[in-house]
Amino acid sequence: MLISEAINLRIDELLKEHNLTVYKLSYLAGISNSIISDCKRGKVKEPTISSIIHICEGLNIELKDFFDSPYFKDVEAIDRFK
Repeated sequence: MLISEAINLRIDELLKEHNLTVYKLSYLAGISNSIISDCKRGKVKEPTISSIIHICEGLNIELKDFFDSPYFKDVEAIDRFK
């Protein structure tokens, strides 16, 4: 699985766990709604760690908790040379 797919799945999972919409999370995280939406749609292939930190802040979780998921067990980076 690509890292972008794992991040998308993890965001979906956390939104459900916290009973939040993308809009509400963007408000709590202090970032644009489009940043989260673009990550979820796969438009952003490599979200910045800064964006993920903001998402974590909005969810009131630590960065390590975001990545503490089976989704990240066997992730692959995007091949930049294709």
